[in-house]
Amino acid sequence: MDRPQLSASLLTLLALSFFSEVNSASFKLLNKCRYQVWPGILSGANSAPLSPTGFALKPGKSRTLSVPKSWSGRIWARTLCTEYSPGNFSCVTADCGSGKIECAGGGAKPPATLAEFTLNGADGLDFYDVSLVDGYNLPMLVVPRGGTRGGCSPTGCLVDLNGKCPRALRVREGGWGSVACRSACEAFGDPQFCCSEGYATPDTCQPSAYSLFFKHACPRSYSYAYDDKTSTYTCASADYVIIFCPLPYTSLKVLGARKDGAALPLVNKTMMYF
Repeated sequence: MDRPQLSASLLTLLALSFFSEVNSASFKLLNKCRYQVWPGILSGANSAPLSPTGFALKPGKSRTLSVPKSWSGRIWARTLCTEYSPGNFSCVTADCGSGKIECAGGGAKPPATLAEFTLNGADGLDFYDVSLVDGYNLPMLVVPRGGTRGGCSPTGCLVDLNGKCPRALRVREGGWGSVACRSACEAFGDPQFCCSEGYATPDTCQPSAYSLFFKHACPRSYSYAYDDKTSTYTCASADYVIIFCPLPYTSLKVLGARKDGAALPLVNKTMMYF
């Protein structure tokens, strides 16, 4: 008895499914905070939106997303969120302004710790960083897994900076105290802090005392707009784990001792506090 033949359309669908599976990366978002966070995701202008663009993540829980190999975009975590009524959802830090749990094309309102990715870029490498250019709201760590080329170093900001944030940069919220730390650009709007107007080149825009506060605490994170040399990392064909509130003792013992070849340590031990 002859076997039934698969239709051309079904074969095409199966081929596309296989191609998509082979040519995708996985992003595992893991919440190690003692509180619930709401990750937000914004795709770059030339990248298809991921699904979902936002969701709730309880303490200790994780969620894995499939990401196209050519994707670029940002990932962050919103905190202290409340849904007052349907369509009236907002967060105290890193809100994306959609009024819903899904960000639907909205970006993080500063201050926000950002994980930034450009996958399959120049020479087939992924480029990634953790940026504090738009300020800081919680610790974050990005760890590549299974990379074949590039340094594939972990990067991030492992220190809780909210309590030590300079007074002029602090964001306070009622009984929560300091919940985020603004960038000097957002706090003062001065072109020399924003790397704008007459300060819009690497030669004219230099680190400030405020950006050095972030850089000293988190040596591998972006601290101002032209902090590329010590803040952008590469890897090829990797999957990524994005950890919110990585445990300090784990970070020090496991990642701090890792010989990954990066120019700067993952964490400045003199800034670790609990």
